[in-house]
Amino acid sequence: MPSINPSSVDLQAFAERMPSDTPIVMLNLLRFSSQAAYDVDSPFASCSGREAYARYSRTALAKVQGVGGEVQVMADVHLALIAPQEERWDLLLLVRYPSSAAFLSMLADPEYQAATVHRSAALDDSRLIATTPAERL
Repeated sequence: MPSINPSSVDLQAFAERMPSDTPIVMLNLLRFSSQAAYDVDSPFASCSGREAYARYSRTALAKVQGVGGEVQVMADVHLALIAPQEERWDLLLLVRYPSSAAFLSMLADPEYQAATVHRSAALDDSRLIATTPAERL
């Protein structure tokens, strides 16, 4: 089953379990739809999922930077060497935020929330994995 947007339960768990006083890195794995899936009455022209994600990214990047975050890695995915055979991803992003509170404040921003319609229309599936820098192995 595809996972596109976090639920309120997911966000509550994030707020409770992520340390609030340390930088975090969010791993994003994205699979784009061949055709963006906007609502029928949407004013947006039909486009590919990648194009819809680019619409989202214009706002999202400004909001990431606005809370002190940065995209550390953006890479096209070509092949998963160790994964279920049916699993495939198109893009990987590593986005660093100064804290989990900064990430949550970005999610609460009305302009950011308005832009998520493009993210939802763009994706067939995604993963968003919250991490903190490891002290050691």
